[in-house]
Amino acid sequence: MTTASSPPVGPASLTAFLGHQRIAEGSRAAVTRALRREVQRGLAADTDAPPLLVFDDASGAPVELDLRSGMDAPAPAPVAEAAPPAPGRPKLGVVAREVTLLPQHWEWLALQPGGASVALRKLVHAAQRVQPSQDGQRAAQERCYLFLRAIAGNLPGYEEALRALFRGDAAAFDAAAAGWPPDILAHARLLSAGAFVAPDEAPR
Repeated sequence: MTTASSPPVGPASLTAFLGHQRIAEGSRAAVTRALRREVQRGLAADTDAPPLLVFDDASGAPVELDLRSGMDAPAPAPVAEAAPPAPGRPKLGVVAREVTLLPQHWEWLALQPGGASVALRKLVHAAQRVQPSQDGQRAAQERCYLFLRAIAGNLPGYEEALRALFRGDAAAFDAAAAGWPPDILAHARLLSAGAFVAPDEAPR
């Protein structure tokens, strides 16, 4: 399977589909403007038109956009009072969250140099160094899955394609998705960058 060499552009990149056809892509502002024009022309607003779906290219998840014109947009909401400072040291990027462990785990952490927080950070850093490719593969699989779940559920070969996706089997994915609309297949390939293992890396 031929995929893009890198994941989608970033969290600000969106892609819009009208039914199975890709009709807009780019930044959130650019896609919103394009879809507002479609609504004004009556294409996307037509009750007989196929569904309009917008996806975040960084996560693959559907997103909602406000397609009303600026004149129809509601007045800005009042500014909320500042929330109390969060626990931890936010200025240093340190955020406190609850961690649930068994007593023996806490006992082991308490014996480590620097205490529990330092030990946990070291464990996380070690895991990140050991399995970055696995983490990247899982993220790509999830990204592609969220997109397909929202738009391709009724297409032939959908279940087989998902099984192939999570096996990392590019050939089986291609075979299952061979008859899909071109725009959906092209975007699935983009979002799945990194999801498939090379043949010589597959488990034997």
